[in-house]
Amino acid sequence: MRTNDEMTRLQAAVSALGDVNVSAWPEDTLKDQLGELSAVLVALDTLLTRVAEEVRARGMRIEEPVSA
Repeated sequence: MRTNDEMTRLQAAVSALGDVNVSAWPEDTLKDQLGELSAVLVALDTLLTRVAEEVRARGMRIEEPVSA
């Protein structure tokens, strides 16, 4: 996969996550989805950590963008 395609997919994932508003979910829905939500959050954490470690392993830093 080309790097531009990968970046587009990562940006789409960020956008999709930005649209998730768990605080607006009804309590029953959250309880019903909690197992799956937990698994997804753990998987995301694992993958984000892997990507960050790969960047750091190449001697680069991951920095928070400075607000304009």
